[in-house]
Amino acid sequence: MEKRFLQLNDLTSYKSSFLFSNKVWDIVIKWDYFAKDTIGKQFVNAADSISANIAEGFGRYHKKDKVKFYYYSLGSVKECTDWLNKAKVRNLISEELFLELNEVIERLPREVHQLIKFTNKRLTV
Repeated sequence: MEKRFLQLNDLTSYKSSFLFSNKVWDIVIKWDYFAKDTIGKQFVNAADSISANIAEGFGRYHKKDKVKFYYYSLGSVKECTDWLNKAKVRNLISEELFLELNEVIERLPREVHQLIKFTNKRLTV
């Protein structure tokens, strides 16, 4: 039997955050210029940063490097929580859309912490 190595797309946290960032993009791209230029750009950057940091950490060799980038992604999750709340309060998104995105943003920290736990447990370097 051929040995199969873990791939980036096997990570639940990566898949969830990648889909989340694309959903945020699809929403923000429809906003007017002022909303895009203020909240929109920052929200998209923070959302993109979640999966990007998971990917960068996954590509690192040393365990400490990997975990450092996974923790960066958690910071971006918190930043997205703030932008999501601001978008709701400023009536840029509907209540249903807020609830949908908030469900993902509340689940992501657990998924990233599972990745950190897995990395710390399985890797020796």
